[in-house]
Amino acid sequence: MDDQDHILGTLYGQAIGDAMGMPSELWPAERIQTEFNGRITDFLDGPQSNDIAKNFTKGQYTDDTNQALAILDGLIETDWQPDTQVLVKHILAWAESVGAWEHNILGPSSKAALSAIKAGQDPKSITDQALTNGAGMRIAPIGTLFMPSQHEQLVHMVFDVTKITHSSDVAISGAAMIAGAVSAAMAYQDWDDIIDFALKVNDEGLRLGAPTWAAKTHDRLRLGIYLAQKYEGDDDQFAQRIYDVIGTGTMISESVPAAVAIAYYCRNVQKCALMCANLGGDTDTIGAMATAICGARTGRSAIPADWLRLIDTKNPQHDLTQYAGQILQFKKAMMR
Repeated sequence: MDDQDHILGTLYGQAIGDAMGMPSELWPAERIQTEFNGRITDFLDGPQSNDIAKNFTKGQYTDDTNQALAILDGLIETDWQPDTQVLVKHILAWAESVGAWEHNILGPSSKAALSAIKAGQDPKSITDQALTNGAGMRIAPIGTLFMPSQHEQLVHMVFDVTKITHSSDVAISGAAMIAGAVSAAMAYQDWDDIIDFALKVNDEGLRLGAPTWAAKTHDRLRLGIYLAQKYEGDDDQFAQRIYDVIGTGTMISESVPAAVAIAYYCRNVQKCALMCANLGGDTDTIGAMATAICGARTGRSAIPADWLRLIDTKNPQHDLTQYAGQILQFKKAMMR
């Protein structure tokens, strides 16, 4: 197996799901059907009628992928030893560069935590109660760093990079679930084993976070997998049940299990990105998480070349191949 191909599959998968889901972000399914003549079938500009998406054009990814890569920048700067101040520095530098506060680009938990940090305040009272999905949307590349046998290192890395804005039990567990699914997919495990490993690291992550009353991502993923198996071959019914039962909102307890269940159902980047874009709710974030998992499993070589070119062309601030090379160096050093 070509590790670099599957690392790139993860990075491009995240970017593709994010960019494909951007135009319909935070719209209900009914509005998506009305605004896009039934459904989204390709990358599109963010419509001016969408207060968040109007800041982006066709093929651009949003804060989900930009923050994921800012996290990698911070880790690379410190030789992969998580340093809270350095990670915050890179997230804030990105946020300032895009006018994240003025353009309403940041999610509520990240905005509150980063605003507290900017004001010189301890954000822990905010991060311990953070229930939204900023923790999961930017974590997929962390899954590429470790093999499933290194689950303890994986979960502690997830905790260290997530706690800067989200330190609740549901945030750490949900982020670990996404990273774990990527790690197992990178190892080319079969899909049922990918789910089992995602549940395992989810439960390990839960114990590290501050207790909350949030619904458990473990049980909600189990329900999502049940729906995937029940509606196998019926894309519309499956998507509708995820929307109605699991939920597709910005809460971690909805969007993370929804994303992993959709990845399990779709199993390839193209189908996954399009299903997420048309789902309704937090389409770009669910797309980023779900499609990263599919990309980790299939590799970049299975993604249409024109989709890869569009991502590269519309997001020149990042070279995903360079990030993959840095990740590969880290993995090789870990094996010595």
